[in-house]
Amino acid sequence: MHYEQELQRYIQFIKLEKSLSENSVVSYKNDLERYLTFLSEDLHILKLSGVTLQHIEQYLEELTAMDLSVSSIARNISSVRGFHEFAVVEDITEANPAELIELPKKAKNLPEVLNPEEISAIIDIPNRETDAGIRNAAILETLYATGMRVSELIDLELDNLFFEIGFLRVIGKGNKERLVPVGEMAQSALEHYIEVVRPKFQSKKNPQKAKNKVFLSQRGNPLSRMSIWNIVNDAAERAGIKKNVYPHIFRHSFATHLLEGGADLRAVQEMLGHSSILTTEIYTHVDRSLLHQVHKEFHPRG
Repeated sequence: MHYEQELQRYIQFIKLEKSLSENSVVSYKNDLERYLTFLSEDLHILKLSGVTLQHIEQYLEELTAMDLSVSSIARNISSVRGFHEFAVVEDITEANPAELIELPKKAKNLPEVLNPEEISAIIDIPNRETDAGIRNAAILETLYATGMRVSELIDLELDNLFFEIGFLRVIGKGNKERLVPVGEMAQSALEHYIEVVRPKFQSKKNPQKAKNKVFLSQRGNPLSRMSIWNIVNDAAERAGIKKNVYPHIFRHSFATHLLEGGADLRAVQEMLGHSSILTTEIYTHVDRSLLHQVHKEFHPRG
């Protein structure tokens, strides 16, 4: 990685001078590795003296577009600011381009995310001894494991499940396809639902009624957006979560938890189905084995 020497000096500095906890040091290191990789690989800036305020704002726009929590983006800003301040003090650069950086406007209005404990509490609510509970658990596990939008979840078809390699094929906005790792816990819940419950829900009179959709109502119809909303809402209420919980919060939480754990920006963008704001290209060249590895290593239920 470019900037490795500068980063090592800064990490050494915050360890010795700032007396930060080990967890805080790891978080700063993860944030800065992601930022410096963006500068060198996406913007092709190979010297810190070439970094401007606009470059940093471009990076923050990338993070903001992923619907991360405000606190996560604020910590990234803090990491970047601290690093550039250090570079000036140590005479690595003459100016600090991060001095005037502010929280992006969109980020100020972003919703809260759930922490991993709150996610687990919600996912644990459905009664996995009942047919509806088995289905609902599979829905909640899948939303969090994949970061899917609700529209993508209700459109998910049996033909798009590739359990032998641990991926789902998701049809996103504009009919764009992507492969997303499903994770062991979600795959187990999905397999159990499809094997045990879905055949019971499928209409015997009209088996084509559901058009191969994965998630069905007890009458054999594809589930609606409102049905998913109600399932999520009910589980959150019963889990005693006080935050405003709705299906899309699983997507916010998915992205936030992966990046806060240290996952690569490009890999998470690929899993979310995002195009970079700097290019029109979707990162389809990201190695699938890397995605699988990133998901397994950094997703709390991977």
